[in-house]
Amino acid sequence: MCNYVLTCCSTADMPYDYFKQRNIPYVCFHYVLDGKEYPDDLGQSMTFEEFYRRVAAGSMPTTSQVNVGQFIEFFEPFLKEGKDILHISFSSGLSGAYNSALIAREELLSRYPDRKIIVIDSLGASSGYGLLMDMAADMRDNGATIEELQAWVEENKLNIHHWFFSTDLTHYKRGGRISATAAAVGTLLNMCPLLNMSYDGKLIPRRKIRGKKQVIAQIVNMMEMHAKDGVNYSGKCFISNSACYEDARKVADLIEEKFPLLSAPVMINSVGTVVGSHTGQGTVALFFVGDKRVD
Repeated sequence: MCNYVLTCCSTADMPYDYFKQRNIPYVCFHYVLDGKEYPDDLGQSMTFEEFYRRVAAGSMPTTSQVNVGQFIEFFEPFLKEGKDILHISFSSGLSGAYNSALIAREELLSRYPDRKIIVIDSLGASSGYGLLMDMAADMRDNGATIEELQAWVEENKLNIHHWFFSTDLTHYKRGGRISATAAAVGTLLNMCPLLNMSYDGKLIPRRKIRGKKQVIAQIVNMMEMHAKDGVNYSGKCFISNSACYEDARKVADLIEEKFPLLSAPVMINSVGTVVGSHTGQGTVALFFVGDKRVD
């Protein structure tokens, strides 16, 4: 029986039932919408449909990371049960939660000196972070020790590719991420920014592509270029979307056609409420295992 617990943050954007089935406890980020605070609890307190309906209507949610006290409250029950902890955190390039988890670790080790608490920076987000958790859970279930799993995650986390595109610039304009002029011109020209996650866990704009059909083709081309073994890729592929399932389905259909050796059908998830607070509606994100991210 495994003598440690594998944990993560809610921003891994996997389904609620998935974490229950895989025995992966998660700690919730929070967001404020229309003056009320909610936990980022994978659609339990507020459905994704309702969340994105409000965002589309003009609501501007704000988010808060997991603080030190919340991490202590989350970790301590496992330590009291005599369990060690391996926590894989949301990217430090997007949030300070990783540093909060490290501070909580030091505080708890002073109380539980015989326990191990390992905190790893995923350098990932959304269901790409979720794909890393999925692979880590497989290793745990196959008998990896906590030290073996730590070494594997550190060695392999940058092989998880994250590619994103957005077909709706409205939320970026409302949040001040792009100017009103840039949003107007981009919308007029039907521009769809293509981004990916860099080696240090930050979202980097890579290209501006004109038209939804073209950006869908381009994101699939990125997988063909970078996936392990190219079109012979035999691993898993996850997609997350923010209230644009049809676009996500088109990407998944192309991938399943181009990559016939996938180990399972493409899993399509929702972008969660915290990540979605920053992207708004209209974002599709693609995740797979490939060559190491170096820029």
